[in-house]
Amino acid sequence: MTLHISTAPLGLCYAEFASRVPKAGSAYVYSYVCVGEFVAFIIGWNLILEYVIGTASVARGLSNYIDALTDNVMHKTMIEVMPININFLSDYPDFLAFGIIMLLAVLLAIGVKESTIMNNLFTVLNMIVIAIVIVAGSIKADVYNWNIPKAEIPANVTTAGEGGFMPFGVAGVMAGAAKCFYGFVGFDCIATTGEEAKNPQRSIPIAIVISLVIIFLSYFGISTVLTMMWPYYDQDSDAPLPYVFMMVGWPVIKWIVTVGAVFALCTSLLGAMFPLPRILYAMAMDGLLFRFLAKVHPRSQTPLLATILSGLLAGVMATIFDLQQLIDMMSIGTLLAYTIVAICVMILRYEDPPQEKYEFPASQNHKVTFGNEDLFSAVLRSLKHLFNLSMIKYPDETTTAISRWAIVIFSVLSACFCAVVVHTGSFLAEGAPWAVILVSVLGISLVITIVIIGRQPASTVKLSFKVPLVPLIPGLSIVINVYLMLMLDSNTWIRFTLWLAIGFLIYFFYGLTHSEARKQNQSKGKNAPIKLDGLNSNDVQTAEKRDSCTVLPTVSANLLGCRDSDDCNFTTVLEEKVPKTGNHDSPALPNLIYIRRKTDHGKQKNDNAVAQ
Repeated sequence: MTLHISTAPLGLCYAEFASRVPKAGSAYVYSYVCVGEFVAFIIGWNLILEYVIGTASVARGLSNYIDALTDNVMHKTMIEVMPININFLSDYPDFLAFGIIMLLAVLLAIGVKESTIMNNLFTVLNMIVIAIVIVAGSIKADVYNWNIPKAEIPANVTTAGEGGFMPFGVAGVMAGAAKCFYGFVGFDCIATTGEEAKNPQRSIPIAIVISLVIIFLSYFGISTVLTMMWPYYDQDSDAPLPYVFMMVGWPVIKWIVTVGAVFALCTSLLGAMFPLPRILYAMAMDGLLFRFLAKVHPRSQTPLLATILSGLLAGVMATIFDLQQLIDMMSIGTLLAYTIVAICVMILRYEDPPQEKYEFPASQNHKVTFGNEDLFSAVLRSLKHLFNLSMIKYPDETTTAISRWAIVIFSVLSACFCAVVVHTGSFLAEGAPWAVILVSVLGISLVITIVIIGRQPASTVKLSFKVPLVPLIPGLSIVINVYLMLMLDSNTWIRFTLWLAIGFLIYFFYGLTHSEARKQNQSKGKNAPIKLDGLNSNDVQTAEKRDSCTVLPTVSANLLGCRDSDDCNFTTVLEEKVPKTGNHDSPALPNLIYIRRKTDHGKQKNDNAVAQ
C-alpha cells in the first residue's frame, strides 16, 4: 500500500511526459527536453543502473526458484566446488543466471515483435499463478498471523521486531518501502517504447495508469496471503511462495506455484532488460555515450550492440555480486530519477515552450521595476506577483521565473523537511518542542511554496493527458521520493556516489566533446537570434504585415498546440524550418509563429499573452 501511494503520483507524471515527448529513452528524454543535457545525463545514468541491477536481481531470483525445484542441488554443489569468500559478493558464481540473461539478450536483439509475443504469453501465465496463489492462500489464511504478540515469538528469532500488526513500526514500513521500491518500477518501461507505439500520446498514458492498478492489486494480494498463511518472521526471502505452501502441507500447489513463478520471473526479466538498450541508444545518439551503442541492425531494426552489451553487464553482475546491496543502490538511483521527473512536470506545466530563439526590440521588452517605491509598496507589489493577484492568464517571463524559483525552493525545503523527520523521529514521538516547531515551520513553508506555484498561470499546451491537481500531486511525489531515499543506509549512498562519479568521468571526458547539442551550438549561424521587428529578417520568410497585430515568439507546434480563448484569435502566418536537434536523428519539428488580431471592440486586450 505504501509503495502504491508513492508510485501513483509518479505514474501520472510519467503519463503526462509520455504524451509530450513520445521518444525512446524514458525519463532521460523527458529531462533532456525540460531541464537540459547535464541533468538528463544524470537521469539516464541512473536509469542504466536501475535496469542493469533490476535485470541481475530478477535473473538471480529466477535461478533460485529453478534451484528450489531440484532441492537446492545447484546451491549445494557450487558452494563446495567454487565458493566465493568475499563478503560483498555472492556465495558462489551463478552461471545459470548468466545464461538466462544472455538468452534474453539474444531474444531482444532479434526484434521487438518476437520478444513481445513471448512476453504476452508469460504475462498471461503470470496472472494465472497470481490468481491461484491468492485463492489457495485465502483458504489457509489466519488473521492471527497479523497480530502475533512478542511473547509468543520463538526465542531463537532475533529479527522479529515488537510483534503485532506493524512489528517494526512506521519507520520499518518506510524502510522496507525504500528497499523494495524496485518492485514498482516496471511502469516506466512503457514510456521507453514511444517510438515503437502507433499512437504514443494516447496509448502510453493509458497503459501506465492501468499497469499501476494491476501491479498494486497483484502485490497487495500476494503479500496479504503470504503473511496471513505463515508468520512474517519465518518467511523464505529467496523463494517465499514454494516455502509457504510446503509449510502448510500443500505440495501440489507448491509445484504449481513454483513453475508458475518461473514464468512470472521471465516476464519480470524481460520487462527489466527491455528498456536498457534503448536508453543506451538514446544517449549515444545524443553523443553523451559512445557512438557505437547507437548502431541499429538493418534487419532486426534494434540497437544490437547496446543490447548485447547490456546483457553482458547484467549477466556479470548476476553471476558474482551480492544483489541485496545492489538492490538498495538501484532504489536510490531510481528514486532520484523519478524525483527529477516530477520536478520537470511542474516546470513544464507553468511555462510555454522556449522563446529564447528570438529577441524583441528594446521598446517591446517588458520588465517589472519598482522605481522609487517605499519598502511597503515594494513588498505589496512583490506579493501581487508571487500570488498572481493580477489574475494573469498565460505564462510570461515573470511568471515562469517565479514558478521556477518556487520549484527550486520547494525541492530544497522537501529535502530539509524529510531529513528532519527521519533524524528527529524519536524527538517528535516524545513531543520535543524544538523538533515540533522545526517540522511545523518547514511544513508551513512547503504549503506556502506550493500555493505560490499553483497561483501562477498554467501552460496553454494541449495534451492528450495531463496530471490532475498540479502542483499538489508532483509535489507529493517529490516529498515521498526524497523521504524514501533518506531511509536508505549510508553505505548505499557511498556506492551511489561512486556510480555517479564514474558517470561524470564519462560525461566530462567524452560527452562534452561529442554532444550533438553542443556541436549544433557551435555551428556558425545556427543559434543567431532572429530580430522580431515587423519580421524583417533574412533567416525567415517574408510575411505580410497586418495592422494591429503583435508577433509572438516562435514555439514548437507539436509542443504548443492551439490556445482556446474567447478574447483572442491566433492565426498562423508563418512556418519556419529549424535545424535538427541532437535527439535520435529525428526530423526537426516545424515551428509556428502566431499573431493576435483585434478584438471585436477594435482594441487589443492588454494581457500577458502578447509581447509588451
